[in-house]
Amino acid sequence: MRRRAADFRRPVRRRFSRRIWTLLGVFFVAGLVLFALHHNHGGDEMRKPATDKSTSLLKESHRNSNFTEQIVSAMSYSRQLAEQMILAKAYLIVAKEHNNLHLAWELSSKIRLCQLALSKGAKRQEPVKLEEAEPLIKSLSSLIFKAQDMHYDIATTIMTMRSHIEALEERANAALVQSAVFGQLAAEALPKSLHCLSVKLSLDWLKKLPLQKLAGNTRNYPQLVDNNLHHFCIFSDNVLATSVVVNSTVSNANHPKQIVFHILTNGVNYGAMQAWFLSNNFKGSTVIVQNIEEFSWLSSSYAPILRQLSDADSRAYYFGNPLDAKDEPKLRNPKYISLLNHLRFYIPEIYPQLEKVVFLDDDVVVQKDLTSLFTIDLHENVNGAVETCLETFHRYYKYLNFSNPDISSKFDPQACAWAFGMNVFDLVAWRRANVTARYHYWQERNSGRTLWKLGTLPPGLLAFYGLTEPLDRRWHVLGLGYDTNLDDRLIESAAVIHFNGNMKPWLKLAISRYKPLWARYLHQHHPYIRDCAVS
Repeated sequence: MRRRAADFRRPVRRRFSRRIWTLLGVFFVAGLVLFALHHNHGGDEMRKPATDKSTSLLKESHRNSNFTEQIVSAMSYSRQLAEQMILAKAYLIVAKEHNNLHLAWELSSKIRLCQLALSKGAKRQEPVKLEEAEPLIKSLSSLIFKAQDMHYDIATTIMTMRSHIEALEERANAALVQSAVFGQLAAEALPKSLHCLSVKLSLDWLKKLPLQKLAGNTRNYPQLVDNNLHHFCIFSDNVLATSVVVNSTVSNANHPKQIVFHILTNGVNYGAMQAWFLSNNFKGSTVIVQNIEEFSWLSSSYAPILRQLSDADSRAYYFGNPLDAKDEPKLRNPKYISLLNHLRFYIPEIYPQLEKVVFLDDDVVVQKDLTSLFTIDLHENVNGAVETCLETFHRYYKYLNFSNPDISSKFDPQACAWAFGMNVFDLVAWRRANVTARYHYWQERNSGRTLWKLGTLPPGLLAFYGLTEPLDRRWHVLGLGYDTNLDDRLIESAAVIHFNGNMKPWLKLAISRYKPLWARYLHQHHPYIRDCAVS
């Protein structure tokens, strides 16, 4: 499935950006004030008391405006205090740099008094009074001239500010990388509640022999190869997510008994999947669970992805220390190279007797009856999918390396991309076009990650190029795993909503606004769900 990074680094970026821009503001205002100081003949003008006229103007301004207006007014005590404080902060940094701790302490104490006076004014929503501002302005002016007398001139201040800004930028960049890594790790980690559920179900599978016998019988169900029924494929190692997909599909289906679910998982989760789906009824639909380890034909001599999984460089790239990497952490997600994720390109070989299937990712929720997808005319195309180029960046050139002649000579960079996650596949047309061979061709050529960087969507765009039928956008709405501002009307009208992104609904990182759309299809009353505190 296609995954995007999340917004984990945004809070860090905003925090450090504010610090940098605050320091830049200090630098700019301090520079202006220092420039004025150097052109006022030794600062005599600043030391002169205000004239009667200017005093009357200040008092008039004081009477006729509130605190917010005062802080932006050039003729106010609040504004004078704020400007003096900014200049004092600049000299505070310089004093610390020159190890003048006494001056730094004096400046810090006056800055705190200024902040206190301004906060009191803000609290009572009134301007700062003359008797509050005058002693602070005088004392700060005295300290600023004292700093000037110590030769903390504008050049020194500029150099000091520059070094601080560069240091902050380095810290911000390091924090961005660290934040992205930790965010990616949080998105990839298995929550304790899901682990608890899998353990309980695996124990059931091992202890309850009737379940294993029942699983053997399900392999012979005639429904599994009946092309008059509606066949859905889900490839996942997450039993809870798969259960929500199945439950949401049958809950909104007009005829759930005509639906067959083909669930494919790995050996680790096979027992848990079997125990769950054999122990629960999904409105009379047929559910079959298979283990990918049973596919003897799927070997490294046939599948390029298996050869890449065993390659030392690939393993170091995807499974090495993320902090040592030059690429973004999201590019190194091991799921992008997992066999379970790439098995979507082998659907005709996994189900050789089927003619048409709907493929669903495990991070979707079905909200409408999907059986009409099977009657859509694909016009001899292989893949029915919702196009995503309504978004500005979802075109081929954003996913593929068009500086490579193999790509640029065969594909249009402005071609519209589409989404994996809810796809209608005509398996007869697939076999006729030999799409799997096309996938093999491109996957082989990307062994060094020179054609694309991540995921199954780029090879899908190449393999299904010219073979994709665009579907109505309402069939598949994306972004619930990263976009907090989706239109409610768009979500309500969608047949399938997709939690693509790092903020999966089963994680604590989930976007709270969307999580109920997923949680309502949980088996809330199941004892294992309650015991494991799954919500």
